[in-house]
Amino acid sequence: MFDSEFSSIEFAGMKLANRFAMAPMTRVSAQANGRPNELMVEHYKRYAEGGFGLIITEGTYPDQEASQGYENQPGLADALQIEAWRPVVKAVHASGAKIIAQLMHAGAQMQYNRFDKQPLGITEQKPVGKPLGLYGDQEAWHDAKKMDESDFERVLNGFLHGIRNAAEAGFDGIELHAANGYLLNEILSTHFNTRNDKWGGDMQSRAQFLLDLVKAAREMVADDFVLGIRLSQITITDPDYQWPEGEEGFNWLVQALADAGIDYIHTTDNTTERPALKGGTRSLAEVVRDAGIPQIVNGGIDATNYAKVAAHYPGAILAIAKAALGDPQFVNKVKAGKEPDALNFDMLQPIASLETEMRWRRQHGRE
Repeated sequence: MFDSEFSSIEFAGMKLANRFAMAPMTRVSAQANGRPNELMVEHYKRYAEGGFGLIITEGTYPDQEASQGYENQPGLADALQIEAWRPVVKAVHASGAKIIAQLMHAGAQMQYNRFDKQPLGITEQKPVGKPLGLYGDQEAWHDAKKMDESDFERVLNGFLHGIRNAAEAGFDGIELHAANGYLLNEILSTHFNTRNDKWGGDMQSRAQFLLDLVKAAREMVADDFVLGIRLSQITITDPDYQWPEGEEGFNWLVQALADAGIDYIHTTDNTTERPALKGGTRSLAEVVRDAGIPQIVNGGIDATNYAKVAAHYPGAILAIAKAALGDPQFVNKVKAGKEPDALNFDMLQPIASLETEMRWRRQHGRE
């Protein structure tokens, strides 16, 4: 137990200033070539200076194939991108925070890719709903190419390539994005994964690729380089999907990931306490908590409930998204007993870029 969510904490091998993390949020603000820029340096630095002990980057593509999902998305796929991330990492560290690179493969949710015009999916199944207008003007999902055996090897090697590059750029670790409908999440989902080969079937079979990836990464990186994973059932366009294996299946997955070498599990849902698993009574986060695995919890945490969530998940890191967007000084303000600024979604219209946000802040005196 810890005296306060504002106290320093040892988490997954890192010493953090407190239990607050900036959640990963897509901002489509890198250069067209995927290199972070000065605006991104200031963006991440602002949250570290705002009191967040851990910064998790937006989803970053790891290879020069089908992993990129959005225009102006940052990458960790080449040497120049590595160099462009160094000032971000340096600025965050200088402000007293740790920083994790979230690595994602867009899968069938690709909305833009400068290397490959066709999405790569676990099957040809498209996502439900429509693409997100906040990140581009695509009106319908493209047809996906079903992964063959060589694709599984290329995707795995692409992630390992991105992990090596993250370590070279100075990040404290990486987080595999297996949530929200991107490829690693699609592999777990029976909406997408209807394969009848070794990569499909029950939870154990669907999870095998993730477990292989975690094991390979663990063998490759230094012991003090953090390996995390973000998990969800729901996607960015489907708030209702459930794994058929329910609570028992998710508990197995959590244990299997820990055995494979994962350092922490980051669950995300509509709320941290929603009993989302079919036939079960616990939330995703509660399953991880009860397994005794280091965890990050995300879902509707704000100034009104952070203390309750912190008490419900002792030792967990609280990942703040919308409330952090509303006020990068969120942690400093709640610690001082002040009310943070609320998020005004107008700052993200029509595109949720940093340029759009900063223009709105200047116009409304909230810089």
